Amino acid sequence: MNIAEYSIKNKVISWLFIVILAIGGVTSFLELGRLEDPAFTIKDAMIVATYPGATSKEVEEELTYPLEKEIRKLPYIDRITSTSSNGMSQIMVSMKMDYGPDELPQIWDEMRRKINDLQPTLPQGVQSLQIIDDFGDVYGVMLMLTGDDYDYVELKRYADHLRREIELVDGVGKVDIAGDQQEMLFVEISLDRLASLNLDMNVVSGLLNQQNNVVSAGEVMVNGESLVIRPSGTLNTVQALENLIIHGRDTGNLIRLKDVATITRGIQEKPGNMILFNGKKAINIGISFASGVNVVEVGERLNAELSSLESIKPAGLDMSYFYNQAQEVDDSVKAFVISLAEAVAIVIIVLLFTMGLRSGVIIGVVLLLTVFGTFILMNYNNIELHRISLGALIIALGMLVDNAIVVVEGILVGLKKGRTKVQAAVDIVKQTQWPLLGATVIAITAFAPIGLSQDATGEFMGSLFWVLCFSLFLSWVTAITLTPFLADLLLKEEEKDKNG
Repeated sequence: MNIAEYSIKNKVISWLFIVILAIGGVTSFLELGRLEDPAFTIKDAMIVATYPGATSKEVEEELTYPLEKEIRKLPYIDRITSTSSNGMSQIMVSMKMDYGPDELPQIWDEMRRKINDLQPTLPQGVQSLQIIDDFGDVYGVMLMLTGDDYDYVELKRYADHLRREIELVDGVGKVDIAGDQQEMLFVEISLDRLASLNLDMNVVSGLLNQQNNVVSAGEVMVNGESLVIRPSGTLNTVQALENLIIHGRDTGNLIRLKDVATITRGIQEKPGNMILFNGKKAINIGISFASGVNVVEVGERLNAELSSLESIKPAGLDMSYFYNQAQEVDDSVKAFVISLAEAVAIVIIVLLFTMGLRSGVIIGVVLLLTVFGTFILMNYNNIELHRISLGALIIALGMLVDNAIVVVEGILVGLKKGRTKVQAAVDIVKQTQWPLLGATVIAITAFAPIGLSQDATGEFMGSLFWVLCFSLFLSWVTAITLTPFLADLLLKEEEKDKNG
């Protein structure tokens, strides 16, 4: 008993197989993650170091070169490019394409350890040393906060509140704020007043710096417990600065800072990155999603959270979407699904005209079940719905019906020769199952270089190969099992002299 005869005679198992493919396929389709494009790992990192006061040549010799020398000791490095300018060194490090996304965090950690070990030997004037390796974090949602009657400080305060709430949404990875301007206290000292009071500018400047230093004031023992004393002399308000005593503690003739200076609060004179939205000053909130999530579902949860916060939003403050990947992905996937459904419908209609009603229905049903089975395997292997995976299904459509057409046509020929439906199905499957498998494997192998590539191409386009592999292999399985079963149900032996 070959597999075709087994499928025909064990109708319960065949129906169970059909039900599993149909229900499992629909369920898997609804559960599949949705992205606009496949996840892609940026295998680059940037080291940024500041060396104030140093010339570009000094930066290169004393900072850039030692860093490059240490980084080159790593065996994973493919390319290093650096730029040395006055007071700053920028080094871009590219890893070899052989290393996958699972290995990169460990590689970056090893590079950090090497740079941290080198840091004590660098010039004392080096103030900051940053290693940036999150180039791959893409903001899936970008919100804009604007308000005609709100300054940057008030906008930033509400943005911080939003960030705390958004970070609690399931599926959100990281939330960043951009476009805010640093608030500063400006002290404009009158040299004439200083001179009239016989005071020195350096004394006033040193006193201001000393007041804002965070230092320990020691510890005290209370009931056997050690308590740290923290002084509260930090100057962070206009009033605190105005009342700062700069002279006369010993004599009682107190001179305060407001006596020789004008103190105001405002935004830094040289603003950083400023953002304008519809001509208004704005603060941007960038939201990136966690890896492997359904972007559309996370977007819906985010919309619900933002809607719930709408009632407590300050009057006159506007929040608008600048970019919403969830909506883009939803529209993109819907468009591709419609294209896929249209392609399936076209294939079935063509089969109905070329092979007859019954034969066309058989092949069309087998095609749909093959697509459903592909969704099940995609869900099991964590392959999301995106342009590449859906495109692979559309590419495969023409090949998915080949095996079923061969089997149905062979059964029709057998019926014309006077055989029974079971005998015709058994004979054609026995004759063609291994040649069809060979042809299927050859078709799959044609796409193997894409899916098995270890470089960036394989990472981005890998789902193309795997979806084609799943769907084509399933088309062979359904051709030798479900196609004979459906042919036994729909084809009639008394119509063996007719065209299907």
